Amino acid sequence: MILYIDPGTGSMLFSILIGVVAIIFFMLKAFWIKIKFFISGGKVDLKNSHHVPFVIYSEDKRYWTVFEPIINEFEKRRIEITYLTSSEDDPFFNERFEYIQGLYIGKGNKAFTKLNLLEADVCIMTTPGLDVYQLKRSKGTKHYSHILHAVDDATSYRLFGLDYFDSVLLSGEYQIKHLRQLEHQRNLKEKELIVVGSTYLDSLNNSLSEYENSVDSTSVILVAPSWGNSSLLNKYGERLLTPLIETGFHIIVRPHPQTLQNDQKIIDSLISRYRTEPKLEWDFERNNLKSLSRASLMISDFSGVIFDYTFLFRRPVLYSNVEFDSRPYDSWDIDETPWKFEVLQKIGVELKEEDFSHIKDLIYRTIDNTTLFENINIAKAKAWNNQGEAGIKVVDYLVEKQKSISKAIAR
Repeated sequence: MILYIDPGTGSMLFSILIGVVAIIFFMLKAFWIKIKFFISGGKVDLKNSHHVPFVIYSEDKRYWTVFEPIINEFEKRRIEITYLTSSEDDPFFNERFEYIQGLYIGKGNKAFTKLNLLEADVCIMTTPGLDVYQLKRSKGTKHYSHILHAVDDATSYRLFGLDYFDSVLLSGEYQIKHLRQLEHQRNLKEKELIVVGSTYLDSLNNSLSEYENSVDSTSVILVAPSWGNSSLLNKYGERLLTPLIETGFHIIVRPHPQTLQNDQKIIDSLISRYRTEPKLEWDFERNNLKSLSRASLMISDFSGVIFDYTFLFRRPVLYSNVEFDSRPYDSWDIDETPWKFEVLQKIGVELKEEDFSHIKDLIYRTIDNTTLFENINIAKAKAWNNQGEAGIKVVDYLVEKQKSISKAIAR
């Protein structure tokens, strides 16, 4: 007989185990400090050699564009920080920093175990779900800050994604209202909500010059959906890709990275179906700028990459919300329509299944729609604050926060 433990139960058991380990770890540590203090007659240095002021945690190398401007600003100010990553080939290790220490801490539960015993003043990450799943608040860490990795609604995460952070760093003022609403509905302590801008878009914008010669403004269509049951490829698959190929355009399909973990069978099936089709290519590269720069139009659903494309390149999108199911997301608890679905109606043209038969005409009409370009500029100004300065704003906030923590400890 083989004992089976479902993922939910396994997650719960892991959380319990790590919780017990953390309690024992910090109790023993406090006990040992007291013993050393007693033996030394009060002369022992109580400063913890493992405690650090700032920690950045990156769960995947694809978030390097989020953290690079922050790390560069810390380096510029000669402030020492620790960068923890779950990618052995993180781009961080290709750089040379004097004040930044980088460590690979493994993936999954191995990484969570180390993070749950972390000792730091401030820890910043893009990973949601703190204190919800395996990733728990460490008793040795004073402040947890979440930074958004896309220009999107802050309620686009899975349920309770941001509930237990101490602060959330936002790209625009529009994201504040719904986070406050969730706090009120769920009786949560108010977080510090700081509008810093988008380090992610700043990074991409700084790299645009490398792709100026790759633009093909007439013949490339990029399909870049989100992931999950409501996503474009899951809902339509061949029913969309076949008529797209028949238009004569060159088609690039760039699945969301999470699709490769959750829906690999669907991707494999589509790759097999079109393996001999010369006008369709697949893009699985970490960097999305090459594909974005080549396309004259994007087709997507509710993915945040829509805003990367429209804000950086000022080109239009066809979007299909394909009966978006918000139940797994924080937006389910919000009465109002999320900002992204409102703004999509202004910066793009809706694509319905009945449009597939004449999609070529719809593509041309969308490209020629000048009103879309005016609306893109308006949306960009609202959603992408402090353009080019987000890294500075983030470090300003983190440094002041760490100073206040140090003062509170010293009292």
